[in-house]
Amino acid sequence: MPTDLRAILAALLAFDTTSRASNLALIHYIRDFLCALGIESQLFFDDSGGKANLYARLGPQGDGGVMLSGHTDVVPVDGQSWSVPPFQLTEKEGRCYGRGSADMKGFIACVLASLRDFQARPLRMPLHLAFSYDEEVGCLGVRSLVAHLKASAEKPAMCIIGEPTEMAPVYGHKGKVAMRCEVDGHACHSAYAPSGVNAIAYAARLINRLDALGEGLKVRQDSRFDPPFSTLQVGTIHGGSALNIVPQACTFDFEIRYLPGEDVSNVTDALCDYAQHTLLPAMQQVAAESAIRFQPLSHYPGLLTDMQSDFARWLAEWSGCDSFSTVAFGTEGGLFDEAGVATLVCGPGSMEQGHKPDEFVSVEQLARCQKMLSLLCAWMQ
Repeated sequence: MPTDLRAILAALLAFDTTSRASNLALIHYIRDFLCALGIESQLFFDDSGGKANLYARLGPQGDGGVMLSGHTDVVPVDGQSWSVPPFQLTEKEGRCYGRGSADMKGFIACVLASLRDFQARPLRMPLHLAFSYDEEVGCLGVRSLVAHLKASAEKPAMCIIGEPTEMAPVYGHKGKVAMRCEVDGHACHSAYAPSGVNAIAYAARLINRLDALGEGLKVRQDSRFDPPFSTLQVGTIHGGSALNIVPQACTFDFEIRYLPGEDVSNVTDALCDYAQHTLLPAMQQVAAESAIRFQPLSHYPGLLTDMQSDFARWLAEWSGCDSFSTVAFGTEGGLFDEAGVATLVCGPGSMEQGHKPDEFVSVEQLARCQKMLSLLCAWMQ
């Protein structure tokens, strides 16, 4: 592995950018790295000022060009058994270990290591760089950067998101809606259960209704995706305080991962209608303060890019792979696509290693990514 790439990857992995923490130390590292190359960058902060997106461009002025996009946050290591330090580069047997090595600091390191080559070429179009926060919790952070692109007169024409795909081009993924339901009942001694409103029991009825609504999502199918239909699942549930107390409150979170272009608002609307017109009247007959609330947690659209486009053909050439596919995980790609930027996904490593203990990216995958960027650079001159 080239010395410069190793040094950059080691620096990126050393920053604990778990989504619950700030990413500013890493963003400042990238900003300073770009500044040393004479490349100016813009930061887009969250409301707290503790996190930021970074956007930069080099090459000629004007519309168009290619954007390289990656997220800087990583998932937690809590409860995982690592044999190597998670926030430190460990190299052995052709692998680079560390949290985020595959998802997706390996790609960001390759991009930064390639910038001198882009600077040395007379580019005929601009190269854009977009590094975001809070992707792992629903593509939340990138929104301000997307808004900037939408308002810009000089936005990129194409985008490569470097999520780990083993350097195989990806043209599509599902969208996602995540919501929280909060049920407020009425507590009492369990010996007098009919005098209370059991929040867990009503939450269970809502979850049963969700299961039925989820079955309806199987009607529309698209064999390009696995599974070939939209899915719905409840991921967490919390409620109750003791066995002999009718539970006052229960909260559960659910998600819908939907096929690109599908409107799943009918599902959430049907659930809300069932809550408000069937369950709530029965609850409030016992205790007027009973309530059911729904709170959106996150939402990002699906992605479905034309495999027959010039962009797809070019990416196949740059990546050395013409086997296009879809993936089960989501990206910010649908948001960029909605902003008018044609987007494909291709990056080093595998999601088989992402989010797991002893996460790694192979040196071979990093080399293939560097080759892709080198071919992209040659194409842009």
